[in-house]
Amino acid sequence: MELSTKYHGIREYDESDVITFEKGIPGFEHLKKFIIFPVEENEMFNVLHSVEDENAGFIVISPFLYINDYEFNLDGAQLERMQIEKEKEVLVLNIVTLSKNVSDITINLKAPIVINIKKKTGEQIILDNPKYNIKHLLFEK
Repeated sequence: MELSTKYHGIREYDESDVITFEKGIPGFEHLKKFIIFPVEENEMFNVLHSVEDENAGFIVISPFLYINDYEFNLDGAQLERMQIEKEKEVLVLNIVTLSKNVSDITINLKAPIVINIKKKTGEQIILDNPKYNIKHLLFEK
C-alpha cells in the first residue's frame, strides 16, 4: 500500500504494519490507524503517521534513549484492553515537539504512547505522576 504524506513523501507499507488506536490519539480521536517509520535524517526519531490523513503525523522517540529512570505501570484494565501479556510485547514512544533551536526540543513524558507490537494496538495514556512533564527538554542543558 502507498501513503502520501505531507512532510515525508510517499511511504510504502503493508496492512500488517498498521497499528490500531481504538480511542485515537487525544486531539485526533477520529484517526484510528497509524504506521511507524524512521525519520530519514535522524533514525533516533520515528514518525507515527496516520494512514487516514496525510497531514497527521507525530515525531516520536523512545524515552529510554534519554531518560534512564523513566518508568510507569499499566493497570489491569489497560493491560486487558491492549491485550498485553508480556513486557517484551510493549513499545513505548513519546511525542516530540520540534524547535528551530535544538536546545528547545521537548518530549512529552506525561502521555506516553504504548503499543502492543504483537497485536498491533496502541493507546496514548496520561500518567498521574507529577515527576513527568508534558514539555520535558530532550537535550538538557
